[in-house]
Amino acid sequence: MKKHLVTSVLMTIATTVLLGILYPLVVTALAQLVFPDQANGQLLHRNGTVVGSRLIGQAFVGPGYFHSRPSNAGTGYDAANSNGSQLGPTNHALIDRVKGDVAANQADHPGQAVPVDLVTASGSGLDPDISPAAAEFQVARVARERALPEADVRRLVQEHTTARQFGLLGEPRVNVLELNLVLDDLTRR
Repeated sequence: MKKHLVTSVLMTIATTVLLGILYPLVVTALAQLVFPDQANGQLLHRNGTVVGSRLIGQAFVGPGYFHSRPSNAGTGYDAANSNGSQLGPTNHALIDRVKGDVAANQADHPGQAVPVDLVTASGSGLDPDISPAAAEFQVARVARERALPEADVRRLVQEHTTARQFGLLGEPRVNVLELNLVLDDLTRR
């Protein structure tokens, strides 16, 4: 009995040290060496200050900014409360919110169909990207508010559109934070 107890305690200590300390340290060190940007959350810096992450959506509400997808994470874009609304397609609260978002988006574009990702939240509530169609839908408003030619804003959208990975995985997308930061840099000059 004593032999089995000693063996089990030693095995617990060995696996704890190996799998709980050494393995995570090695994986973390390799990630920092091979993929430092990804390992650190793909943070974006401006003037030495972190302004966000390429991986987490943010709320942009000003008319001179491209707007992200709606978020139900906490009070909106709260990474500590990542979650969808959990409302089903027949829930009146969801239907009313979507109708309100459609009406707000159509105020700038009467009669135009609103891209679905501007009125529906992602499952996590933190999606940093919108579709090229959603970005194109907002070009006229952003250009007008920033006193820029629409062609210049449209070119920026095209330059910041990421294609499908390997030509077939995922969908084309535009990172809203990166695009808005470029617009801020452009209009500050």
